[in-house]
Amino acid sequence: MMNEYEIKKEMCEIGRRVYNRGMVAANDGNFSVRISENEILCTPTGVSKGFMTPEYICKVDLEGNVIQANKGFRPSSEIKMHLRVYKERPDVKSVVHAHPMYATSFAIAGIPLTQPIMPEAVIALGCVPIAKYGTPSTEEIPDAVSEYVQHFDAVLLENHGALAYSDSLLNAYYKMESLEFYAQLLYQSKMLGGPQELSPEQVERLYELRREMGLKGKHPANLCANVKSGKPSCHTCGGNCSDSTNTSTDADLVAAITKKVMEQLGLN
Repeated sequence: MMNEYEIKKEMCEIGRRVYNRGMVAANDGNFSVRISENEILCTPTGVSKGFMTPEYICKVDLEGNVIQANKGFRPSSEIKMHLRVYKERPDVKSVVHAHPMYATSFAIAGIPLTQPIMPEAVIALGCVPIAKYGTPSTEEIPDAVSEYVQHFDAVLLENHGALAYSDSLLNAYYKMESLEFYAQLLYQSKMLGGPQELSPEQVERLYELRREMGLKGKHPANLCANVKSGKPSCHTCGGNCSDSTNTSTDADLVAAITKKVMEQLGLN
């Protein structure tokens, strides 16, 4: 288990990766790591994430109050977005926000990443919805992200960028990297005349593989209560697999979110 200083060093290393891969420009982007029930390490505002050293990293509590910050450094102005994820997803230990070129282009165009085009993307992400636009540093973005945080591990931010979260900083970064790779493949396949999508049956087989692997996090393969009884997930059938005996609030919410995603795809 890494100590606090080692985590800060890892945050600086991830900052360099994000910057060197062109996922952020200038001082853009922010990420955080939850180190205890009420303590979060986060990147500072107004600095390039590609040139950080451990003393740059700030510490806040779950309400955003500054616990520790060296002179000249303040927590990211978008820390509210991170804190909302931590509050609503206790399993999440790290949040990464960036502006990767292709994924952000889809966010700006208002196109969710929901087309099943390759096995790795289907298994790792399933699909990536778009949270409606919110003014940075306000509660508008946390409120928009909250709609999806219980059901997905990555979300596009309308006209803004992307957000990914997981059980470690490295895994959250990998989610962001996978998200951008998926977006680039989808974009380039559209330039070649449009992607050949996997069939619903092929998608369900991949979802079943994910369930067998016991992968952590939230994913369309685990959205529907019918999955546990061996039926297809609502994601692959557009929300039509729910029966009259399923009256849980969670199931209703999932069906509503699924319907919205399918409408964005023009499949309803």
